[in-house]
Amino acid sequence: MSILRPILLFLIIVLITPKATTAQESIQDQISMAVFAAPEEHREGAKVLGFDKDGNVITLREGNNDFICLADNPESARFSVSCYQKTLEPFMARGRVLNAEGKNPGEVFEIREKEALEGILKMPTGPATLYAFYGDEVVYDSAANTIEGAQYRYSIYIPFATQETTGLPLRPNGQGHPWLMDPGTHRAHIMITPPASN
Repeated sequence: MSILRPILLFLIIVLITPKATTAQESIQDQISMAVFAAPEEHREGAKVLGFDKDGNVITLREGNNDFICLADNPESARFSVSCYQKTLEPFMARGRVLNAEGKNPGEVFEIREKEALEGILKMPTGPATLYAFYGDEVVYDSAANTIEGAQYRYSIYIPFATQETTGLPLRPNGQGHPWLMDPGTHRAHIMITPPASN
C-alpha cells in the first residue's frame, strides 16, 4: 500500500491539474488548435505551420486562402497560436530565422528594421492583421475540439505608421482600446486586446 500511495497521488495531480497545452500530441491537434486564432470563415482554407519532434517549423497543411496560422510552440510554457494575412509572411519568416540563430528581440528588431528600410525585407503595402489566441492555463479537448482559458489579441500592422498618420494614442486609453505600438518603424501596428471573457 505504501508503494501505491505515491503513484495514486501522482495520477490524481496529473489528472486534475490544468496546464498549458502543447501542440505535439498530433498533427491534427496542432492544426485544430492553430486555426482557432483565425476568423471562423477563414479557418478551413488557412495554411498551417507547426512543429516537428525536433522543434523545427514545418508546413502541416497547405492552404487556399490569404491566411497562415502558426501552431503552439511546445517549448513554450504559455499556450499561443496565431493567424495572419499572407502579406506578413516575409516579416514573420525572417523573425523565425533570426530567432533560430539565437538573436535576442532587440537584435531581431534592428535587423528587420534595417532590411525593411533597404527594401530587402518585403513588408505589407497596406494594413495586415495578425490574430493571436493565447493563455497561461489553457485546456484543449481534442475530442470536442474546444479550447478553454485562452483569449484574443489583434495586431494590425501598418509599416511606418505614426500617431499623426493614424490618430491613435501610443498607449491604450482604457481596457480594450486600440493604440499604436512601435510608431514610425517597420513594425508599427495597432494593438487591440479585448478584456478577457473568463
